[in-house]
Amino acid sequence: MEFIVKSGTPEKQRSSCIVAGVFESRKLSTVAHQIDAVSGGAISSILRRGDLEGKPGQSLLLHNIPNLPSERVLLIGCGKEKEFNENHYRDATAKAVSILKDTGATEATSYLTELDVKGRDISWKVRQAVEVTEAALYRFDQLKSKPDNSRRALRRVVLAVPKRSDLGPGERAIHEGQAIADGMKLARDLGNLPGNLCTPAYLADQATEIGKQYGLKITVLEKDDMQKLGMGALLSVARGSRQPPKLIVLEYDGGKEGEPPVALVGKGLTFDAGGISIKPAANMDEMKYDMCGGASVLGAVKAAAELKLPLNIVGIIPSSENLPDGDANKPGDIVTSMSGQTVEVLNTDAEGRLILSDALTYAERYKPAVVIDIATLTGACVIALGAHASGLLANNDQLAREILGAGKYTHDRAWQLPLWDEYQKQLDSNFADMANIGGREAGTITGACFLARYAKNFKWAHLDIAGTAWKTGKEKGATGRPVPLLVQFLINRARHDGAEAAA
Repeated sequence: MEFIVKSGTPEKQRSSCIVAGVFESRKLSTVAHQIDAVSGGAISSILRRGDLEGKPGQSLLLHNIPNLPSERVLLIGCGKEKEFNENHYRDATAKAVSILKDTGATEATSYLTELDVKGRDISWKVRQAVEVTEAALYRFDQLKSKPDNSRRALRRVVLAVPKRSDLGPGERAIHEGQAIADGMKLARDLGNLPGNLCTPAYLADQATEIGKQYGLKITVLEKDDMQKLGMGALLSVARGSRQPPKLIVLEYDGGKEGEPPVALVGKGLTFDAGGISIKPAANMDEMKYDMCGGASVLGAVKAAAELKLPLNIVGIIPSSENLPDGDANKPGDIVTSMSGQTVEVLNTDAEGRLILSDALTYAERYKPAVVIDIATLTGACVIALGAHASGLLANNDQLAREILGAGKYTHDRAWQLPLWDEYQKQLDSNFADMANIGGREAGTITGACFLARYAKNFKWAHLDIAGTAWKTGKEKGATGRPVPLLVQFLINRARHDGAEAAA
């Protein structure tokens, strides 16, 4: 998809389709009003007939508007003007794309970017338009014998900006939006692949390809390497699988030599049947998405490299399968993690925290500035927050605020839960240093409490993306979240560090 920014009034745009907004009670946006004036009142005349009220979700496609060089005009309902916000803007953009891809138009000019969104500038609106458009056009059909190619694809979108001085910021916003969208596509593609194709070895191969493309250092630790390091927690999970485990490490050196890196640690369970504590059969196919944390790390590192961020980044992905087998973990088994701490495995389906514990310990050797782990860790997080926000827990308040701010800006939001010492008692074990579960109460928090025991020597945050990494039901599929949040966090870090250096 090609995106460009352009400044100019609609009567001068020669386009397959012009997109403009209409607010409730048939109130024309500024651009819609300009089209109406040029066409001799054609738009207002049509609206008076009751074809479009301007409510959210409404649309009206018009052809051959008088005195307009464009072939079509697409009017999008935006709701009440005073209530038009970030969410309405994203929904209006997505609605426009859904209509455009069914029209046969290969090019369109959107003036939705000129609508006023409180507190957001033109750069935000342009970047969101790119991300939302790419997400709306995404299809995963490469495994179908006959992909649907019945419609001509939308290949070019012009995003209008009010002033010529907005062209520079707009172009930078497109570059950022495209990098984030490409990172999300990578994460979605990996998540949507079935477990028989997307194995730990496949993830390692994908990381190697990214490394070749962007000149990253790639290290893949094999089973023997992990045994030498004492990664007993990770290896215990992999024992039930025929697929050998991998610990995948990507190093992006965009910052100063010796500068402490940001470490991103992503859970890479390519299929999770629960092990001996086997999951219910219904919807178990969705456990191919248990590697979405690892996929988001690959997507975020790829985007950071594409943007050439002046930052050092380490991506670490512990990857394995979790299956029932004669050699698999059994409830009551005790394993020794790389840190030397022992864990009583009371539930083999609480395996993500086991593989992450060794990865967090491994991350310590990079002397990181901060560490963020990303994992589809607990069903409890889905119950608590649904599909709208990722769960956030952290041992550092400033880091938590940075992550929350990045999520709010990108509309890839997180919500912070407490990480109080009182919850740690639920992990007490009579036979080991800790148990791997803490009971039914506060499952998301106790999962993070377990990880916190391996993150005492650095600033650390945990993102539980069990509710946000994929959609279920009719729209089943990976979402690519939280790639936008992670990339914005990295952008903010790079800008902040650069500002401090300049000062």
